[in-house]
Parts: sequence; C-alpha cells; structure tokens
Amino acid sequence: MPRAFRDLREFLGFLEEKGDLLRVRTPVSPRLEMTEISLRALRRGGPALLFEAVEGSSTPVLLNLLATERRIAWALGEEDLGAVRTRIEELLHIRPPGGLGAMIRDLGTTLGQLQTLRSLGPERVTRGKCQEVTEPRVNLEEIPFLTCWPKDGGPTLTFGLVLTKNPESGETNAGIYRMQRYGPDRLGFHAQIHRVGAENLRRYARRGERMPVAVVIGPDPATLFAGLAPVPEGLSKFSFAGFLRGKPVPLLPATSVDLEVPADAEMVLEGYVDPAETHLEGPFGDHTGVYSLPEEFPVMHVTAWTHRSDPIYLSTVTGKPPTEDAILGRAVGQIFLPVIRMILPEVVAMDLPLEGLFMNVAIVAIRKSYPFHARKVMHALWGLGQMMFVRYLVVVDEDVDPRDHREVLYRVGLQADPQEDLELVHGPVDQLSVSNRVPNLGAKLGIDATRKWASEGYARPWPEEARMDPDVQRRVDELIRRDPTLSRLLPSSRP
Repeated sequence: MPRAFRDLREFLGFLEEKGDLLRVRTPVSPRLEMTEISLRALRRGGPALLFEAVEGSSTPVLLNLLATERRIAWALGEEDLGAVRTRIEELLHIRPPGGLGAMIRDLGTTLGQLQTLRSLGPERVTRGKCQEVTEPRVNLEEIPFLTCWPKDGGPTLTFGLVLTKNPESGETNAGIYRMQRYGPDRLGFHAQIHRVGAENLRRYARRGERMPVAVVIGPDPATLFAGLAPVPEGLSKFSFAGFLRGKPVPLLPATSVDLEVPADAEMVLEGYVDPAETHLEGPFGDHTGVYSLPEEFPVMHVTAWTHRSDPIYLSTVTGKPPTEDAILGRAVGQIFLPVIRMILPEVVAMDLPLEGLFMNVAIVAIRKSYPFHARKVMHALWGLGQMMFVRYLVVVDEDVDPRDHREVLYRVGLQADPQEDLELVHGPVDQLSVSNRVPNLGAKLGIDATRKWASEGYARPWPEEARMDPDVQRRVDELIRRDPTLSRLLPSSRP
C-alpha cells in the first residue's frame, strides 16, 4: 500500500525530513525573480522551494514541488516511478483467453480491480480546511501570482487544478490550465480546444448556459498529479487519485457553484465562464521556450475565494526545458506506459525527451513481429488521446532503450532510409505549436529506425553488428581490477 499524504502540508513535512525542501527567508519578488531562482535550482536537481518572504504579499509561494522524478515518486507514495508503473499495470492487467477456467479467473480479477477503484472513490465530507476562511470580497491581486517572463501579458496562475462538469453526464473533469489575471475578480480560461474543459464549455454554449468552474490551488500531491494524468475516459480523476495515494480523496461542496472540491486544499477559486465572452490573453512564455501570441480566450469570473487560515500558494514555471512541466510530462509517459500497452502490447518502452518540448517528440521501442509493424504503431499512437500532439515519432527495436538518446540517434542514422522509412501525415497539433503554418493543424513525421527485413523490401542481407567477444570483456575487466594504472584510467569496466 502506498503512503498516502493527507494534504500538501504533510508532503512538505516529508520533504523536509528528507532534506528536499528549502525554506527561502530572503525577500523575493514573484515578478521574474522567483522564476530565475526556481530554474537555477531545478537545473541542478535542487530541492522544492518555499518562499516565505514574498514581496508584496503575506502568502508564501511554493515552487519546484514535483521537479524531480524522485519527488514525483514520493508524492505518489513510492520510492521510484517504476513502482508506480507496476501498480498501474497490476490494476489494468487482463489475462489472455484460456478456456472457461481462465475466463472465470479473469472475471474475478476484473471484479476485484473494479472493487478496488470503487473503495478508493471520493469520500464526501461537510467540512474542510480549504474553507476555513471565506473572503468577504474577491481580490485576486492579494494572491502572489507569478510573472514568469519579462514580456508576459500579466501575472498568471500556472498550477491550478481546474474543475469543470459535463452538463449531460454530470462527470467532473480536472485539468491544469494557465489563467492570466485580468483584474481583481477575472481570470483567463486558457483551456485549449482539444482539452476536456473546452469541450465542456462548448456543451454549455449549446445549452445557452454559463459553465460553473472551481480552481483548486495546492491539493494533496497525488490529486494534483491525477489532474495531469491521461486517465481513461469514464474513470474519475478523483478515484484515480485515491488509487495513487491508496486512500480516498475527501471532497466537499463548493460554496457557490455546483462542484465538489478537495477538502484539504490550500485555496479554491469559484465562479463561472460565460461561453459568449472572450478576452485577449497573452503573450506568455510557455513550455515551448517562446512567447505564445496574444489570442482570444474565455473569461472566468471569480465569485468566491476560500482558503486555509494560513494558505500556501503553489505555482510552477514554464519555459524552455528543463522545466517542471517537462519533467512531469516525461514522468507521465513512463508511468502510463501500461495504459498504452493495453491497446498496443507490442510497445516495450517509451520516452518523451525533455528537449522534445513535452510531447513534440516521442521515442518508442517495439517488439517487431511483422513487416511494417512500426507504421502500424505510429498511426495507432497518433490516434490515442494527447499522443495526437506528437510531431516526431521515432520507433526502434525492443533492444534499444528509448531514454538512451545517443543510441537512438545512432539507430536513426544507421537504420532509417529517408526515402523508405519516413511516414508523413497531417492532423491536429498542439494549440501552442509554432512551426505549423495554420493554427492547430500540422504535419507529423514517423521515423522507422528498426532493423529492416526482406519482407519490407530490403533485398540485401542485414549486416551483423560488430560486438566484442564476452570472454575478452571479462578478461579485460580482470586486467583493470589488477592494474592500478588501468583502473585509474578506466574507472568503468564497460563503455
């Protein structure tokens, strides 16, 4: 059973015990200065940062909370991401058919899995720390929103868990969207057109109604991560958060809108979005490393603000990788590999390189079984949720580690023929992508860097790789151990 952190405070206490939280008591401005400090710390693999003396505000600011794979794993109750992935794999595991006995056994397994999720569904409560204080008036300028980059359009909320509801099904969605502050009670609602929040808004527009919205700031870390996760449709993100933390998430009714919010969060902003109203949002220094251009987006009117008696403001910084969101995106790719393998069992491993701007580049290793198998995998992945945003998709053989980028580039250079092994398609791309000439629509390129077979039109014999004799390697290992000069020159026994 994973360790369940009741709230953000408990996780911060854990990090402090581990020596992975730094309390910054020197006054620091949320305008640009915090961004520069957080990026310098992140690039050195440094601790989470709690700024306790914030210029212009009495509210502390927390940055870099999930900016290392180690802290992400701890947030989900494990010591490493592999353990989290294993838990998800066990939850999703379905055995292949094998007669009536196997069918009965699988049915029991499936029912047990469903019962596990049901038991970890949200717990309804009537009181919570997120409502210890209800502000008599909303003034968002009292919250230390960061201005991350010099030409940003304004201070922006970057790590809020935005809750919306499907008005037909009643299903609540949670997602992370940036929200620029326009004034004391208005925020930009930057839900990109492919996101569930934007689809829910379109549903309200068809009904001629305003959409209720709640923005949760500083929930427990597992609930925050669930908001980022590509949870399969039909599974509540709060139920999934309960699974991640091994304990139900307590929810209570918001004070002014028909939504439920995590009871132990730091702050909650409540209000509505009118589908007919938009406002020019941006520019903003985004995960692409460049400023997104000003664009019309919907507006959230904040009608209520509740919080703990001594709230912490959780934020994050976006920009050219490495950044926290890029590290989180790569971790999501590792953890949710079992979800992809439910549909594509031939996928052995996957990596979303930090330098590939979150999901612009993906590297996938497959167990190749038939001619042009790599092409099938490319098209299947482009059809899976947010994988449609991958602009460059490299497919390698199962013996290549996708995280070993030197080896991947070697395989691309050696094994991919530009005339035969490139798959060019067109389709939806990320709304923040800048290279496509038309917004939201662009090309995607698949690169088949697997070994080629005769059945794929490769008429020549595929060359054998030059590998050293294992007996020679063992003898050299022994020579290095015995010879002090060699051991100093060659501290690693293998390249």
